[in-house]
Amino acid sequence: MRVLLFFILLLILQSCTSKKYTKIRLLPEGIKSATEEIFVVDNNQKKLLQKKEMVFTKNGRIKYSKTVDSLGNLLQETEKKLWFVVERYPNKEPYYCKTRWKPNQRERISCYTQKQYKQNEAIYHYNTDGTIDKIVDNFTTFYTQYYFYTNKALSKIVTKDKNDLLIDEVLVRCETKDEKGTCLKETRISTKTNRKEEILFFPIYD
Repeated sequence: MRVLLFFILLLILQSCTSKKYTKIRLLPEGIKSATEEIFVVDNNQKKLLQKKEMVFTKNGRIKYSKTVDSLGNLLQETEKKLWFVVERYPNKEPYYCKTRWKPNQRERISCYTQKQYKQNEAIYHYNTDGTIDKIVDNFTTFYTQYYFYTNKALSKIVTKDKNDLLIDEVLVRCETKDEKGTCLKETRISTKTNRKEEILFFPIYD
């Protein structure tokens, strides 16, 4: 009986536990916190789009995050609770996001308001190493994003609509790494629009 109860509890916990952010982003163990800055690059001029501060749990998930725009205005705050993640925004109701495990390395992430109105939902498909294989939007755009890797690094993101028509293809390249292998500077270039973004990542280790 105790064994049965243990396995039931294990299944419940797994159904509400998301993949580690450090695994998804191919980050090393031991990251305590980090800051991520996203710039758009045009004619060799960089313009800050947003800045995100993150605090991690010991097992590599995001415990708290705060995202602001180029002027420092709050865009989003997230806080990890026991069974869900709260997403707070300046001008609308908070979202309560719950993760449910599905078979074959998949998880469903659904976000609701406190009145139980669904705001978004996506199915995340993972590779065996914990990185994202694809993300299927089940609520808003219904687009699917496919992730490709080269030499254990993200190299391309392809977005298609529900009819499998190409929406965008973004080439991803890590320009600079630290001694632990964390990518500190990443560029992303759209092959359809030629839009270029630069992502700077500043980790703090234990």
